[in-house]
Amino acid sequence: MFESIRKHSKVVMFALFLLIIPSFVLVGIDRSYFTGGSPAVARVDGKDITQDEWDNAHRSESDRLRAQTPGMDAKLLDSPQARYATLERMVRDRTLAAAAQKMHFMTSDARLARELQAIPQIAALKRADGSLDTEAYRALVGTQGLTPEGFEARMRQDIAINQVLGGVMNSAISSPAEASLAFNALLQRREVQLALFKSGSFASKVQVTDADVQAYYQAHPAQFQQAEQATVEYVVLDLEAVKASIHLSEDDLRTYYKENLSRLAGQEERRASHILINATKDAPAAERDKARARAEELLAQVRKAPASFAEVARKNSQDGGSAPSGGDLGFFGPGAMVKPFEDAVFKLNKGDISDVVETDFGFHIIELTDIKKPRTPSFEELRPKLEADLKQQQAQRKFAELADGFANAVYEQPEGLSAVAEKFKLKLQTAVGVTRQPAPGASPALASARFLEALFQPESLQTKRNTEAVEIAPSTLAAGRVTAYQAAMTLPLEKSQDKALTLYLADKAAQLARQEGEAKLAAWKATPAAASGLTPPLVISRDQPQGQAQAIVDAVLHAPVDALPAWVGVNLAGDGYAVLKINRILPREELEGARVQAERSQYQQVWTSAEAMAYYELLKQRLKVQIKVPRPSANETGAQAN
Repeated sequence: MFESIRKHSKVVMFALFLLIIPSFVLVGIDRSYFTGGSPAVARVDGKDITQDEWDNAHRSESDRLRAQTPGMDAKLLDSPQARYATLERMVRDRTLAAAAQKMHFMTSDARLARELQAIPQIAALKRADGSLDTEAYRALVGTQGLTPEGFEARMRQDIAINQVLGGVMNSAISSPAEASLAFNALLQRREVQLALFKSGSFASKVQVTDADVQAYYQAHPAQFQQAEQATVEYVVLDLEAVKASIHLSEDDLRTYYKENLSRLAGQEERRASHILINATKDAPAAERDKARARAEELLAQVRKAPASFAEVARKNSQDGGSAPSGGDLGFFGPGAMVKPFEDAVFKLNKGDISDVVETDFGFHIIELTDIKKPRTPSFEELRPKLEADLKQQQAQRKFAELADGFANAVYEQPEGLSAVAEKFKLKLQTAVGVTRQPAPGASPALASARFLEALFQPESLQTKRNTEAVEIAPSTLAAGRVTAYQAAMTLPLEKSQDKALTLYLADKAAQLARQEGEAKLAAWKATPAAASGLTPPLVISRDQPQGQAQAIVDAVLHAPVDALPAWVGVNLAGDGYAVLKINRILPREELEGARVQAERSQYQQVWTSAEAMAYYELLKQRLKVQIKVPRPSANETGAQAN
């Protein structure tokens, strides 16, 4: 029955459409049908954040991150930890917004104007007369899906919200003494001697029998687990596969050559000289008027005697770099100069002198002295590039056309991928020993967490049918099928004998090392003079661990030092045991002024962040903030439940 429905899915969908729509017409659609059933996942100041709002916010955030970093593993964005981080950001934003509203924080027009002008992309839209290019501004904010009014409303809200924590952060004060005390404790130095009892030194002392190995094997079954494995077949549709199916004719290449010759040949370069009268954009109007008048005088002078341009530039130009060479700027292409200057240069004919040109630097008189046209490369010279470029373009267009067909084909022919591979001229690939986690050196498809997740879905494992088409990278789809599956299992002892023996020996050697170390520690505490085999003194600190294991560094710095020397034992697990003798505490080395200042600045930043976080927690209490979803554990990998 289900197979029949699968084959005639479009007919079934149409029938359901005819049945469902009249019910909506007769009964009506309650708004709560779409929104009311979404459970609350958090609450701020009496207002709920719903599951739907959370899902939409996380989807938007994931899309933004994928656009910024196309190669990012989508599995990271879909993890419970990433989703929970989005919820926490939503709660934080709403908490601060509610606090700003209750505190009646407002953003004046003048403050908004200052903040907008501080944004480089908006500042660049100012015209020479100081006015804003409104059309360009509208286009800029439109890239964020906003109107100017909507963008400015958001800016006002952001400014108001920033004031909530801004007062706390701007008033946080820490003293140099506090910074010094904190860093002295954090980077304290201790002189220590060590005696290491390494497991490897005790391996020969271990007496082992078959019964011992068997007992170890039975007591530690998790160490002999073989992960679930699958044998799979899969196909990949990507741009390279599409390119392989594209055959370009000579006419196609020659037409592309003619249409793109100007681009492929390179850019025209122009050589110009100029006379500059300085007047910065923020100079008083009277000063700029005076500079313009002087430029007009010099323009009249060189127009009367064009041959004198270089001499006039040497004597009058205020561009110290080019004036000594008669104002010569050399050859340059588009994009090398500020826009008003460039526009003027590329409108001139060779030998022409421009009108006065105004830029942020002042007023220019420009003479175009030469034009360098790019050499036109022949068709044969460019053939390899033409073929690569045209194939890339056609492959991108064709991929978009093929993607839907590929997705439909793997769904409509679920019992295997041979027909799909033949239809789309793809290589049918196979792999054995595939696990849920990417293996080192795996192919791009089998290194994709999303694709592996699709392969190991319960339905895929049970039915051995094709997965859906999975996007594993930009312009790359993969579909696969599990052809054989082996569930996770504990390997029998006969297949794990060598491993069990190795692990048993290591475990017993570590036990002997620990016993020897603990005995020495007790003896040396009782009779310090009897201690032997200690290393020469080492000075250890958090920033200079001297190559020691983290467990040793932690033990040295955490040990009580009320009475010195102090003796401490450290269990190094499989590596053995260490006995530490802490001789003395050393003062930190004298710091130069710059480093002292850097530490104070760093401490101030940490202190400011701590003050802001404490105030934020207070706001959460006042606004009765609740997050109703439990925080996922660090090793949780399942999808967040809806």
